[in-house]
Amino acid sequence: MPADNERYPYWPLPERPAIKWPNDARVAFWVIPNVEHFRFDRLNSNMAFSPDVYEYAMRDYGSRVGIWRMMDVLDKHNLRATVALNADVCKFEPQIIKAGVERNWDWMGHGISNSERLVGLDEAEERKLIQSVVATIKENTGAPPSGWLGPGLGETQNTPDLLAEAGVTYVADWVADDQPFPMRVKSGRLISVPYSQELNDIPVFMRKGLTPEQFHQIVCDQFDVLYEESAQSGRVMALALHPFLSGHPFRSKWLDRSLQHITSHEKVWLTTGGEIARWYYEHYYDQAPK
Repeated sequence: MPADNERYPYWPLPERPAIKWPNDARVAFWVIPNVEHFRFDRLNSNMAFSPDVYEYAMRDYGSRVGIWRMMDVLDKHNLRATVALNADVCKFEPQIIKAGVERNWDWMGHGISNSERLVGLDEAEERKLIQSVVATIKENTGAPPSGWLGPGLGETQNTPDLLAEAGVTYVADWVADDQPFPMRVKSGRLISVPYSQELNDIPVFMRKGLTPEQFHQIVCDQFDVLYEESAQSGRVMALALHPFLSGHPFRSKWLDRSLQHITSHEKVWLTTGGEIARWYYEHYYDQAPK
C-alpha cells in the first residue's frame, strides 16, 4: 500500500488556468439526492441487533414520502437532480426510477445498497459489483451512469481503476476541491467532480445536530462566497441530500428557501454531475497535470 496519495498530484488553486462555464456562468450548481435502499436484516455493519426497526423505518421514510416531497421542491426551481443511486432501488422501489426518468434526471452509481460497502472486497469481487451496478442502472434508466459515489464514500485501493474500466467517467468520493481534477487510473480516464461533506444533510443534522434554518444559512453562505470568488475562475457547488432527512416537512421548507436564494442569481449553471464532467473533459482536462 502506498504511503502517500498517488491518485492525483498536488495542484494549488492559484496556479490553475481560469475555468469558464457555459454561457459565462460563474458557479456550476448540482444537487445530489442519495436515493438508497437498506436491507431489513442488516441495515449496516454496525447493527447491534436485527431487525433495527427504528433505524430501518427512519430511512424507509425517504423512499415512501421524502423523495416525493423533494421532487416537488426541485421541480419548483427547475432543477434536474443527479441521483446517487443504489442499484437495489431499481428492484424494490421502481416507481422512483420511473419518476426520475420522466424528469430527465442524471444518475450516478452508488453501490448495490447502502447496507453493502466496497471496503473489504477483493479486486474480482469489486469489479463484479461495479459492473453489476452499471448494468442495472443502464437497464432501468436507459443509460449507464457516468458517475459514481461510493456507499459511505468508501473505496478500496482498486476502486478508481475499476470505475474507469467499467466506463464511469467521474467519481464524487474525493471531497478535496471546488473544481474538477483528473484522477490517475491504470487505463482510460477518470476525474473527480466536487461533492461535499460540509453541504451534506447527514453530517449537518445527524452528527452536528444543527437545525434546518442553520443548514439553510450554511448553504447560502457557501454559495455567496463561491459566487464572489468565481468572478476570477469558475467553481462547483454540490448540495448532497438524503430524502429520509431533507424530505421531512420542517426541513423541506428550508431547502426550498435555499434553492430560491441560489436560483435567483444570474450566471449560475443549474446542471448535473454528468454535464460538469463532459464540459471539463472537453475544455480543461488536457491542461491539467496527471
